[in-house]
Amino acid sequence: MLTELAIRDFAIVDHLALELEGGMTAITGETGAGKSILLGALGLCLGERADAGSVRHGCERADLSARFDIAELPAARTWLDERELPSDDCLLRRVVTRSGRSKAWINGQPATVADLKALGDHLIEIHGQHAHQGLLREETHLHLLDDFADHDEAVRDMAATFHAWRENHQRLKRLSEDNDEIRARLQLLRYQVEELDQLALAEGELEGLESEQETLAHAEERLREAQFAAQCCDGDEGGALPLLHQAVNRLSALPGSERGALADALSMLGDACIQVEESGRELNHFAAGVELDPERLAWVEERLGEVHRIARKHQVAPHELVSLHQRLTEELAELEGGDGDLDALAAEVENLKQAWRQRAEAVSATRRKAAQRFGKAVQEQLAFLAMGKASFDVELTPRDTPSPEGLERARFTISANPGQPARPLTKVASGGELSRISLAIQVVAAQHSTIPSLVFDEVDVGISGATAEVVGQLLRRLGKGGQVMTVTHLPQVAAQAHQHLHIAKQAEDETTLTHMALLDEAGRVGELARMLGGMKLTDQTLAHAREMLDASQRAHH
Repeated sequence: MLTELAIRDFAIVDHLALELEGGMTAITGETGAGKSILLGALGLCLGERADAGSVRHGCERADLSARFDIAELPAARTWLDERELPSDDCLLRRVVTRSGRSKAWINGQPATVADLKALGDHLIEIHGQHAHQGLLREETHLHLLDDFADHDEAVRDMAATFHAWRENHQRLKRLSEDNDEIRARLQLLRYQVEELDQLALAEGELEGLESEQETLAHAEERLREAQFAAQCCDGDEGGALPLLHQAVNRLSALPGSERGALADALSMLGDACIQVEESGRELNHFAAGVELDPERLAWVEERLGEVHRIARKHQVAPHELVSLHQRLTEELAELEGGDGDLDALAAEVENLKQAWRQRAEAVSATRRKAAQRFGKAVQEQLAFLAMGKASFDVELTPRDTPSPEGLERARFTISANPGQPARPLTKVASGGELSRISLAIQVVAAQHSTIPSLVFDEVDVGISGATAEVVGQLLRRLGKGGQVMTVTHLPQVAAQAHQHLHIAKQAEDETTLTHMALLDEAGRVGELARMLGGMKLTDQTLAHAREMLDASQRAHH
């Protein structure tokens, strides 16, 4: 359940923090007041695309966050646990900069927009005001039916099997038709693999050769310089050590009073004698360990030259030769399998085809049962929405060709009155009828959803009168077991809500800002009166609003 929504510098909102509860929350306000801003902020927290226009004018960035209570959402907790994220809370945050770039966090940890979207699928469902337009596309019907049937895993398995079947079938066709190309490819591969076999470059060998070449090529220089440095330290004439000893001896021979003044210098000269002597021994030891091996150096350089020559020939970097060798060897082995490999591939294609058909038939059986239940459930809701004479049905028709979606198509049909033939939803002429049908379908889908938080964005467009009150009752009933937020222009719907969120646009200091607040009872009466009679409130509209609110609250006690 969505418990908090915080918005800063987004669109025309400077700062807003909302605490939300369960049940039904009506969201109302004048046209253009910013109801879409609320849903836009929530959408960004759920991974929708961001742009620079999201940031309030004159600000550097918009900062949005949504907190959800996931105590009753095991799928969301599992999603967080699998990614080693804290699962005792769920805070989604999104920051959009003035340049249009955005960053996202889940429970304080950096996340991708795709992560927000994936987790959001477990947290909340948004039913938009244009959902009825989606119903005009028949591919939507099959997805709605599958969601209702709750066989997502079976549908995914069926689609995955189909794609594996198609991929292997295309590969078999390609191998069967391209025999001349295969023979030419075989000839080239045999030559290339034989050449790489003779090179026999081992994993990590190139790095070792380059390191050894570096060592051997500079061995003579290292020996020469180390010997020179050792001679500089040597105790023979011309070295540093005899001169240091002379300095110590001559200073030590001074009278006692003079020698005392130079005690520190004598001490440091003594230390220097020891350090120089030690340095000389270390340098001689190093020089003794340097080996000159011109024959090995010549072999290493020849080996490196061969590696680079073959790499240039194959147009790859030298360090890619080992992986190239492996890849070409595997391709050669596959092609040299010949007809045996083709026979095995053909058998695999046939097995996948049969597996897809078995999975598709199982999905079809579930769909047929779900179609009857879905049609009946939608028809019950239509009766509630004053379309009791309508007959709604889910029509399943076979596909002409195999598909990852299965063996059939789904199409919603409706007969508005008894005796009239059933027609596809695309042929429904009345916008009001289509709105009610769309709402009935969304209510049925929501009732079978495992997600308790639902947002309805003006799904009551085209509905009025007594039907509007029924719509409000439907939405309140949905909110009873979870959380329903509905953006509405209808006072009959708003009066049914447990909570009422009002959105208003105000001009302050030459800027326009949006303010949102949960209304108390008096505020609700005033807002319902505005929705009933416009900006000019009269005693009559206020009385009507009070009566409407009291009646709706009594009906639910």
